[in-house]
Amino acid sequence: MKISEKTINQLLSDRNLPDNELNALLESSGLDELLFSSADAIRRKIYGDEVYIRGLIEFTNYCKNNCYYCGIRKYNKKAVRYRLSKDEIMSCCSEGYSLGFRTFVLQGGEDPYYNDKLICEIVSEIRERYSDCAITLSIGEKSKESYRAYFNAGANRYLLRHETADEEHYKKLHPESMSLQKRKQCLFELKEIGYQVGSGFMVGSPYQTTENLISDIRFLQRLKPDMIGIGPYINHAQTPFADFANGSLELTLRLISVLRLIFPYALIPATTALGTIHPQGRELGLKAGANVVMPNLSPVKVRKLYDLYENKICTGEEAAQCRGCLERRVKSAGYNIVTSIGNVKKEEQHSE
Repeated sequence: MKISEKTINQLLSDRNLPDNELNALLESSGLDELLFSSADAIRRKIYGDEVYIRGLIEFTNYCKNNCYYCGIRKYNKKAVRYRLSKDEIMSCCSEGYSLGFRTFVLQGGEDPYYNDKLICEIVSEIRERYSDCAITLSIGEKSKESYRAYFNAGANRYLLRHETADEEHYKKLHPESMSLQKRKQCLFELKEIGYQVGSGFMVGSPYQTTENLISDIRFLQRLKPDMIGIGPYINHAQTPFADFANGSLELTLRLISVLRLIFPYALIPATTALGTIHPQGRELGLKAGANVVMPNLSPVKVRKLYDLYENKICTGEEAAQCRGCLERRVKSAGYNIVTSIGNVKKEEQHSE
């Protein structure tokens, strides 16, 4: 099927395309420049040139799961494991706050050591000390009761990428002990509790088809998340997928633009993975419609150990260096970092 400017105009007008047209758009580079500029125009209309920063704290690389694509999977016996104490996490927050961060993202593997009591203690202390900040958790699948406890302790955002919305594809990426149905249930429960919810998927993961990507988009249309995080799949030598090729920069950028057109109000990060596969990957992501970056606040001593994939960038920079580097990169792309809390702008609010 031949794609045309009409295809993008339809996305701009009704934020939807039939599967066959969406398939053609994702598989062709012919309209990339128009697609990118249209997505950038939409994000500028809603968010201007503002780029929100999130302070990422990778506090544990222990994980009970064995996802076939992940470098911190339980069966990676070569991984050097670490856990940050509550005091170390608070030190990261203190430094981040002084650097202008007003959102902290606590990310880790599914590590049973951090039980609900400990997570709630950490969240409560951050909330007490930094009442003007958002607290985001990205710690995997939990019970609804656990999610509610974290929310009541002061967490207000939760990131949980579904990775693939297709059941058969999910089974190729995960062991039998894991369930796509459970993952989707968690996301809807988080929304019901009141979190600002983020989901997303890998681009170019093993066995992925264009039809899988369309299923991802359709799932996100049902979920209606506040945040959508996508990034290219990058392999890791200590996984069953060590010999698979990395995901494509071009397809990832194309998908960022498509997601911006379908979800004009979403918070969409230009991910570290983008910057890992291309020296200007994050800048290109911003130009394609992204509006969030996530500098690393983790102690330098542990950054190289949180290796979901190989050759990850920014593992040797102190927090201030990381913040300064990203600010310059964002500026060079034609945008400006802002230090506000950076809440999602709801459509109904924008139309008032």
